[in-house]
Amino acid sequence: MSYFLIIFGLILWLWGTSYLLSKRSPLYKLHSLSVSDTLGSIAIVMGLLWKIPREWPLLVLAIISLAIWNTMLGYVLAYCSSSNKSNTVDE
Repeated sequence: MSYFLIIFGLILWLWGTSYLLSKRSPLYKLHSLSVSDTLGSIAIVMGLLWKIPREWPLLVLAIISLAIWNTMLGYVLAYCSSSNKSNTVDE
């Protein structure tokens, strides 16, 4: 099960990277990459959790950190790329 999760995580990494070659918008590419990287990284850490269960506090902390960091980074990137920002002043 451990090796399956690690290999599955690597496949998700490669799958998300393959979207960078598509002809879609940069935001779509970035969203696909960030989602697949987050899920792939979580799958890899879950595989490590099966392999070395005595390190569960650190690995669970890593999973939580990955989920929070990548979600917040997505929101920040979406806000920065939006053309209709509420804090800009029209002159």
